[in-house]
Amino acid sequence: PRPAPPGSAGLHPVRMRRRPGPGCHADPMIASAAGFALLAAISPAAILVCAAYLGSASPRRTTLWFLAGAVTMSAVIGVIALAFLRAGGLSLPAHHAPRYGVRLGLGVLALAGGLFMVRRKPRPPNPDKPKKPGLISRLIARPGPATAFAAGVLVFVPSASFLAAVQVIATAKASLAATVATLATVVIIDVLFVWLPFAFHLVRPEATERGLKAFNGWLRAHGHAVVAGALLVAAVLLISDGIKGLA
Repeated sequence: PRPAPPGSAGLHPVRMRRRPGPGCHADPMIASAAGFALLAAISPAAILVCAAYLGSASPRRTTLWFLAGAVTMSAVIGVIALAFLRAGGLSLPAHHAPRYGVRLGLGVLALAGGLFMVRRKPRPPNPDKPKKPGLISRLIARPGPATAFAAGVLVFVPSASFLAAVQVIATAKASLAATVATLATVVIIDVLFVWLPFAFHLVRPEATERGLKAFNGWLRAHGHAVVAGALLVAAVLLISDGIKGLA
């Protein structure tokens, strides 16, 4: 028989095999965080702004600045939220209840946002009283590096789904490398509907612009319901997981 490794005397073989490593929870963490990030990526505003910039005089440069603002906002908030949650020790076994309490709170926040959007249906435009353009509309009307970057920052203010993705990372027992890789994945997925149209535009610009214009027509009519649905799905997942963890 093989000699026992140093320091393993007296340990049961099964217990030795079950001893967890630092990255043993990485796969479930990535899957769960990516799912919430995908829900956060469902943003009609991001698609509409991206379509407007891709149809501007300098489509690629302007869209790149918009993407830079989006990535900056998502990455900065992600790092801050991750550091805050880790500082609170929510990944420690002793903080089981606070960990799931935060998840339940995010679910309640997502539920409130979804129900608010369901109840507050968009009003049809009144030709006699034209609506005053909002800040994002004014930024789109003056496409340039500074305005596009600012639009990216404003459009990608974090949602409850994005914070839920970061909370999954912060409370997982994973290595530093897995944590950094998963947070980067969450940021990339969060800005999916900016870099994906941009990538298509690099290959087939005219077809991409036509497709975005056609899709925007549908999005203007149904975008409100799409966002409400994404928030309610996230709310159900977060609340059920929070209740299960606290039970």
